[in-house]
Amino acid sequence: MSFLDTILFAILLIIGFGYFAINVKKLIRNIKLGQDIDRTDNSSQRWKNMTMIALGQSKMVKRPIAGFLHIIVYVGFVIINIELLEIIIDGLFGTHRVFSGLGSLYNFLIGSFEILAFLVLVAVIVFWIRRNTIKLKRFASSDLDGKPRNDANYILYFEVVLMSLFLLMNAADFHLQNVVGGFGHYHQAGSFPVSQFIAPIFDGMNNQLVAILERTFWWLHIIGILCFLNYLYFSKHLHILLAFPNTFYADLNAKGKFDNLESVTKEVKLMMDPNADPFAAQPVDDNSIPSKFGASDVQDLNWVQLLNAYTCTECGRCTSACPANQTGKKLSPRKIMMDTRDRLEEVGINLDANKGVFVPDNKSLLNDYITTEELWACTSCNACVEECPVSISPLSIIMDMRRYLVMEQSAAPQSLNAMMTNIENNGAPWQYNQMDRLNWKDEN
Repeated sequence: MSFLDTILFAILLIIGFGYFAINVKKLIRNIKLGQDIDRTDNSSQRWKNMTMIALGQSKMVKRPIAGFLHIIVYVGFVIINIELLEIIIDGLFGTHRVFSGLGSLYNFLIGSFEILAFLVLVAVIVFWIRRNTIKLKRFASSDLDGKPRNDANYILYFEVVLMSLFLLMNAADFHLQNVVGGFGHYHQAGSFPVSQFIAPIFDGMNNQLVAILERTFWWLHIIGILCFLNYLYFSKHLHILLAFPNTFYADLNAKGKFDNLESVTKEVKLMMDPNADPFAAQPVDDNSIPSKFGASDVQDLNWVQLLNAYTCTECGRCTSACPANQTGKKLSPRKIMMDTRDRLEEVGINLDANKGVFVPDNKSLLNDYITTEELWACTSCNACVEECPVSISPLSIIMDMRRYLVMEQSAAPQSLNAMMTNIENNGAPWQYNQMDRLNWKDEN
């Protein structure tokens, strides 16, 4: 590489990683808009969850075919990009295959990368067919119409192009390594179990032209990687990075355990204490009294829920397992997460436009994105939480928004209001006199 090439490469890296850093900063700021919550307990279990679920893909393989293909793409893409380190060093210092001095280990690594690249291509093609030809039900849902469906395909195209460029680059390199008498700096280095079958396309070409093509593939490969890196922020594939913190900070409580508001708990205890004076002034703890009960917008959710929204893979496993959705109701847990992320992004854009200060836009997550019909369709069965491959909890968002409807707006469905009235008046969900509560024992 010439000195000019080295300078251009350095500028390319600075722009690529710099823009990525800017977006990561925005991402962290948006997540921190959420309410504080402590998720530092039981660190050993948290590390285990992250290792098993995010790294080990343990929940993905519950559906064996999709899980196996996903592991190929996941492992292949991560390992192949180890080669990025060699590309960066070669680009900055003008070297060529700087790690080739590792000898047989280098041959093994390049050979492994090629086999993985080929397997990734096969897996990606299968994924494309499942989405666009077979059209599996969970991928054909209307909540994926428009950008989400296109986004999924763009990522598949990205991966096909990147793997193809990697193999073409190696094929051209392999061809030049085997030129009789040698050619330039293309010395014997690496093992090419896949690209050696592609190399014959360069037979009969001028060696200088093949060298130009090799450099072109090399440049397009690194540019493609940087473009992919920066596209992640705008894509559902942000889960490639966020799956790790998301599984670490996931709720470790038993599924179905509902968190109690301290202020409400104190009020109930006061009401149930026969020795308490209801007219006595109670000490006020500002930290225990929330400014709002439940959530109507993204700022009312906690930061882990906002992290969940950004981590959502849009795979639809949650929705396909949802009994409400299966019976034709409007609820889609996947849409709940997508709507939360879209609203959070809208709030982030508002902050960017107003120098970090949120200017009320007369919108909210409730009603403008998620309807009350969706919220009350939920059976709170936790199927969505159980199915999620990266430990996301759509149910926690649904329950917080329901809490807002009930405690702030008294807007529960009529049937639920009737049940709560019966509990208040009769001590049971059914409408009968308290004097009749024990009549059932006399029925036999």
